[in-house]
Amino acid sequence: MAKTEVSQSVGITDLLDVLPVSDEATTSRVVVNNPLMRVVYFSFDTDQVLTTHSSPRAVVVTLLSGSMDFTIDDTTHHMVSGDCLYLAPGVQHSLIATSPCHMSLVMVDTQYSGKQ
Repeated sequence: MAKTEVSQSVGITDLLDVLPVSDEATTSRVVVNNPLMRVVYFSFDTDQVLTTHSSPRAVVVTLLSGSMDFTIDDTTHHMVSGDCLYLAPGVQHSLIATSPCHMSLVMVDTQYSGKQ
């Protein structure tokens, strides 16, 4: 998706249908992208991994389907459909899909001043 202005409203439907789980793959689709917020949907096949990394933005992760082990610092959370985690800016995290799954990732710039 192209950049979405903070003042622009959008509706995106059927995301899970257009982002199917692919064999032995991780795929993603940017849904919203502006200076305040970035929303990305992911699909993971079983055993797909995102290695340890961090974000300068605050992060909210919601598991939409399936299951995964999501590690924040040194604590692993077994997530199932409907579970949600919050990560403060700069926190190290990683994940491994324990079944085919879909995840929503929302990143918010806590320093956003309202200027574009």
